[in-house]
Amino acid sequence: MYCPFCGQPLQKRHYEGRVRPFCACCDTPIYENPVPATAVVVADKDTGILLVKRSVEPRKGEWALPGGFIELSEAPDQAALRELAEETGISGAIDTLLGVETNNSATYGTVLIVGYLVTDYAGVLCAGDDAEEVAFFPPGAMPPIAFNSHAAFIDRAIGSFFRS
Repeated sequence: MYCPFCGQPLQKRHYEGRVRPFCACCDTPIYENPVPATAVVVADKDTGILLVKRSVEPRKGEWALPGGFIELSEAPDQAALRELAEETGISGAIDTLLGVETNNSATYGTVLIVGYLVTDYAGVLCAGDDAEEVAFFPPGAMPPIAFNSHAAFIDRAIGSFFRS
């Protein structure tokens, strides 16, 4: 590994209570942080919860919430609505924050996911980026969910939206 600031090789040093990559040239620790992402629970009392069947790894072919990585200079709520439109063809308005979860990732280490509830949406539903299929499922007839974080967001949405 090389320093992202000066390009010199990194060392491992004990710093701030843990072993971290460290640049001796810059005299700087290199912090390894979670990768930020979003997930959206689109909930409709008539049709259920919107899921996408993933067309890419990880978990290709499994059902998940619409969502994805937050881009630079993008707020989490903006990223959530962008991903919703890209993957499902619909637009929406954020109703509430469902919480923040983490998933372990072989590629990214830890992914930090911000979950939102959308109950006001419009557009023509169609599978888009990273989705081979999109469908609504009633809360009692959900398929297995690809990610634990997504399942947690769904459980919170069912508890707050469908039981109110």
